[in-house]
Amino acid sequence: MIGVIYGAIVATMQKDLKRLVAYSSVAHMGFIVLGIFAFTTQSLEGGILQMVNHGLSTGALFLLVGMLYERRKTRAIEELSGIQSAAPIFAGFFTIVMLSSIGVPGLNGFVGEFLVLIGSYETRRWWTIIAATGVILAALYLLWAYQRVFHGEPTATDEATPDLTLREGLTLAPFIAGIIFLGIYPKPLLDRIEPAVDGLIAHIENHSDYERPSPAAPVVVDHNQLSGDDH
Repeated sequence: MIGVIYGAIVATMQKDLKRLVAYSSVAHMGFIVLGIFAFTTQSLEGGILQMVNHGLSTGALFLLVGMLYERRKTRAIEELSGIQSAAPIFAGFFTIVMLSSIGVPGLNGFVGEFLVLIGSYETRRWWTIIAATGVILAALYLLWAYQRVFHGEPTATDEATPDLTLREGLTLAPFIAGIIFLGIYPKPLLDRIEPAVDGLIAHIENHSDYERPSPAAPVVVDHNQLSGDDH
């Protein structure tokens, strides 16, 4: 939880776009560790899926930041503004990847974080509630950075920023495809993950005092025991 909250707060304070992405990576790794140590089927599945999602989203963000640096020779957020007007395709790719990193429904980041949170709530309730605030902080620092870099009043230098090239677009295409596919239909990957997770939990149950949490039993009311007044 220190990693989730500390990473998010430090990312919010960054003036360098690459360092912001790096600290956001620290926050995302905190979710993965929470899912692993909560040790339920859903949390472990979410943690493993989030490892894949992290590679897609953060890897694509680092590529985009590198492409932006090649164009402007700077990563300072305060030196960038209004790039969307000059490079709309670049801004569109950045938007999709940024929203996946935030965990917007329909993109890959949502599925992993959702499974981690609902699975961890069964065994690590208060830690999970704290972790949920990390989702809010992620939206804060990523949207704020996007607003400053791509919106606002562009300078002459900003207006001369080249848009995404075909080669760069083809490089990013597999990341975008993975982000959208896993956000809409993660079942094929989860079907491959679940048997290994069930096997791992069963192994731990057989060699330790750990017991897999089960859903609370429904309350059954015996109407035969109710008095006439209760009826």
